[in-house]
Amino acid sequence: MDSFDIFLITAPGLETLLADEATELGLDVTSAIPGGVTVNGDWQTVWRANLHLRGATRILARFAEFRAMHLAQLDKRSHKIPWTELLPQGASVRVDATCRKSRIYHAKAATQRVETALVETIGATIAKEADFTIRVRIEDDLCTFSLDTSGESLHKRGHKEQVNKAPMRETLAALFLRAAGYDGTAPMYDPMCGSGTFPIEAAEIASKMDAGRSREFAFQNLQNYDPDQFDALHGTAVPQTAPTFGSDRDAGAIRMSIANAERAGVAAQFDIKPISDITPPTDQPGLVISNPPYGGRIGNKKPLYGLYASFGTRMKSEFCGWRVAIVTSEPSLAKATGLPFLPAGPVVAHGGIKVRLWQTKPL
Repeated sequence: MDSFDIFLITAPGLETLLADEATELGLDVTSAIPGGVTVNGDWQTVWRANLHLRGATRILARFAEFRAMHLAQLDKRSHKIPWTELLPQGASVRVDATCRKSRIYHAKAATQRVETALVETIGATIAKEADFTIRVRIEDDLCTFSLDTSGESLHKRGHKEQVNKAPMRETLAALFLRAAGYDGTAPMYDPMCGSGTFPIEAAEIASKMDAGRSREFAFQNLQNYDPDQFDALHGTAVPQTAPTFGSDRDAGAIRMSIANAERAGVAAQFDIKPISDITPPTDQPGLVISNPPYGGRIGNKKPLYGLYASFGTRMKSEFCGWRVAIVTSEPSLAKATGLPFLPAGPVVAHGGIKVRLWQTKPL
C-alpha cells in the first residue's frame, strides 16, 4: 500500500487550525470535517504525524475499504485483508464498529465478524483493553477499516506526571496558542498557569521540539515498523527563541509546573504570584494566554467575576503592548475583564464543557 488516507482526530472546532499545522509540516491535506483532518500519505507519514503534530488527539490509518451488503460478505472480505502484513501474530485487538445508512445495520454483529477474521487469521486476542484498536465504519454499504496508530491519546506527551484540577490538554493548548498567533518568537506568559501546560507547550514550540519525543506509539509494534527510519524522523531541538513564563497564587501548582518543565527539558520560568501582583515578566511585549477557572468543574461561577475583573484591570494597567487571550466557557466572564476582545473563536469541547478563545489586539 503506497498511499492511503490518514485521519487526524482533533477537538471539534479546531479542525482548521490542525489543517494549517499539518500543511506547515508538509503533509498533503485533502479535507477537514468536524472532528478531524484527512491527509494522504504512507506509513512514514503516519509516524511523522504522531511524532510532530501538536494539535492532533490521535492518528488513524485507513488501511482497507470495500463494499459489503450483508454480514456474510463482511465476513468473507474481512478474512481477505492481509492482517499478517500489519499486526503481529497473537496481537490483542479491540474492534469498534459503527453502521449508518447501510444494509448491515447491526454494529455488534459487524464487530463480531471482524473479530472472527482477526482470530482466525493472526490468532488475535479480543480484549477491551488491547494493544491495537481497529475502527470499522460502515456507511452507505462502504466498509472502511482504520487502525489507531497512536495508542494513548497524543495529549499525553510523556513528561507531565503532575496535573492540577481541570488541566488544559496539551493538544488544545497547542492549537489555542496557534489561534492566538504564537509562533515562538515573542515572550509568552500565563498568570494562572496551573500545572504549566501553556508555558511548557510554548517553550517546546519555541525550541522546535518534537511533540511526541518522550513517548511510545502503537505503530511501533506493527509488522511494518522500522526503528531506524523512525529515528531518522526525529528533529533536533534548538535554543529557545523567546522566553516563556508562568505564575500562580498556588505554591503547589508552581511546584508541579517546575517539575513538569524539568521533565520536558524546557526553560519555562515559574513564580508564585496572585493576579493582583502580576507584572510583565520581560520588557519585550508578547502574549498573555491563560485558562482561568470558569466554574464548570471548579466551584461556583459567582466568585469568579471578581477574579476576571482583577485580571482585566491588571492587564490594562501593567501590560501595555501585550496581546491577551483567555479560554473560558462564559461570555459574561470574558466581559467581566473589561478587555477589548475581538470576536470569540469557535466553540470547542474541553472536558465536557464548551469553551472559546477570546483574544485582544496589543493593549
